[in-house]
Amino acid sequence: MATGETCKWNPQRPSAMPHHRYQPVHDRVPLPLTDRTWPSRRIERAPLWVPVDLRDGNQALAEPMDTARKRRMFDLLVAMGFKEIEVGYPSASQTDFDFVRHLATSGVVPEDVTISVFTAARNDLIDRTIASIEGLPRTVVHLYTATAPTWRDVVLGRSRAEVHALIRDAATHLMRRAEEQPSADIRFEFSPEVFNLTEPDFVLEVCNGITELWDASPDRPVIHNLPATVEVATPNVYADQIEYMDRHLARRNAVILSVHPHNDRGTGVACAELAVLAGAQRVEGCLFGNGERTGNVDLVTLALNLYAQGVNPMVDFSDIDAVRETVEHCTRLPVHPRHPYGGELVHTAFSGTHQDAIAKGLVHHAKQAAEWGLPVEEAPWAVPYLPIDPGDIGRTYEEVIRINSQSGKGGVAHLLHTHHGLDLPATMRPDFSRTVQRTTDAEGRELSHKDLWDLFHTTYIAPGQGGPVELVSWSTAESGSDGHGFSCALRVDGEERHCQGTGNGPLSAFTDALRTAGYAVDIIQYTEHATTTGPGSHAIAYAECRVNGVTRWGAGWDTSLLTASVQAVLAAVNRAEGRAAR
Repeated sequence: MATGETCKWNPQRPSAMPHHRYQPVHDRVPLPLTDRTWPSRRIERAPLWVPVDLRDGNQALAEPMDTARKRRMFDLLVAMGFKEIEVGYPSASQTDFDFVRHLATSGVVPEDVTISVFTAARNDLIDRTIASIEGLPRTVVHLYTATAPTWRDVVLGRSRAEVHALIRDAATHLMRRAEEQPSADIRFEFSPEVFNLTEPDFVLEVCNGITELWDASPDRPVIHNLPATVEVATPNVYADQIEYMDRHLARRNAVILSVHPHNDRGTGVACAELAVLAGAQRVEGCLFGNGERTGNVDLVTLALNLYAQGVNPMVDFSDIDAVRETVEHCTRLPVHPRHPYGGELVHTAFSGTHQDAIAKGLVHHAKQAAEWGLPVEEAPWAVPYLPIDPGDIGRTYEEVIRINSQSGKGGVAHLLHTHHGLDLPATMRPDFSRTVQRTTDAEGRELSHKDLWDLFHTTYIAPGQGGPVELVSWSTAESGSDGHGFSCALRVDGEERHCQGTGNGPLSAFTDALRTAGYAVDIIQYTEHATTTGPGSHAIAYAECRVNGVTRWGAGWDTSLLTASVQAVLAAVNRAEGRAAR
């Protein structure tokens, strides 16, 4: 079907929105790469991650971080294992300047961590930046200037040649100021801001000139950071731009190719991943993606995406909730409950089909781990709907399956088994699931595992302890080589009756005694098991019975297995007599 044509299966019609005002990226910037190779590559190791939460992320906050919150964020990033951290824009505010000085004078920067600071290409701002880092043993000074045509024309009011001269003058000044501190280890980074809308030949001209000016070498490389400052195209376009630069940058082995995607189109993560395929070696971003407009690229998602592919992320997310809580405290922004990997509900399934698959997957995983002789936390992971084991990032399985009106029998059975030791028979699960759904529909709320136990007890166990038919007293004894007798006192509608029955076991003798009281009872299914181990543990019995033509489930729960089984049959009788809902 040609673009713009309509067809029977797609009745959409053009909206009145003025889409003609906007140009596709192909009309805004040359895209010279035609023989791309990145689509056939694989990411097999993590790039150098550079969190910019304390600079770029901080600039996006309505209430920027004070020194205490900045320090807490910095300590988190160090503890997670980040080795290069952009900590501020010291010429932009006194708070940022003071925080860099705090790091320089407090001795809290580990020996293997490099501090990065950000500055515009202006001599006075560079001077202020150099003053802020005095005393820091290892730093990267990150110089930037916008280079795209719209920014040159509208914001800077300068030609290509004038912008290039401005950048070269600032880069020269920065180099001279760094040379004044021979004992300091100061490396350089340059960002042609809005790289993705800048002419490729101009980016190469500027970056290659800086590489030469700063005399980059393999043992002292320059960082060229190529940001998608405003995301304007599909991620494959950004990947093409990065691969083109990867191929054509001068002194390539003396250049660290870095990317800094934003998320204006909602595809920042894809842009970063494709950029790494295309040759990027370093990625700047923020934990959970905080940043200007729709955000910076999300380092949590990027790193754990690699982890889910069996690649070591090189940073530690083993306590994701602590990471999220710290970020929320420092930024005063909530992390969405369904945020990939880190959201409070991200591993939680309410859907019945999902719950059933997850519950079966967890059982299968435990079984395979046992067969392989491995602890479950070390066995290869392949559980439906869970790309990684929640336990690897500090989550518990309690969070995986939760019950509301969308839930199904598998999830209900899983929670009762996990928290209360019940192993509901497969044919009983739909029966209880309908009860659960009626309750959640009526109350409009989620049910906890304790709520489920209370509902199960009320539905199936309590009827065996009181109802139309009450067992006042009873006893059983063997009668002959293969027979049993059952004697009981029943209270039926307030009237006490004494009944006796015989059978090939205690339960068949009990049903025979019930028959003498007018209740024709056939046990269709019966199963039992212990709910815990050790002395005094409770047993649970489940009985599906046909009572005077009405079929109902009942359950009994007692330290005595025989008592539990008798209560289960009586519960089924009372549910049938009370016409309890299925």
